[in-house]
Amino acid sequence: MIRISPRDARKLEFSVNGGCIWQTRCISTIYGKFLDLNDSGNEILAQTEKGLYASNNAGRTWLRRGN
Repeated sequence: MIRISPRDARKLEFSVNGGCIWQTRCISTIYGKFLDLNDSGNEILAQTEKGLYASNNAGRTWLRRGN
């Protein structure tokens, strides 16, 4: 499971135990705040303050989509 941190929208958190424990996966320094996530199985799409980004490694790294 992956989510935008409820305490800091610049952080993504992941859980491997159904959400009992959450750990930081990514801290945004260039993307701005995360606004929305969409997990399609093969990749995660993240709408941020600075555009649309995609990750194909469970949110560890992100590449900008579009302009």
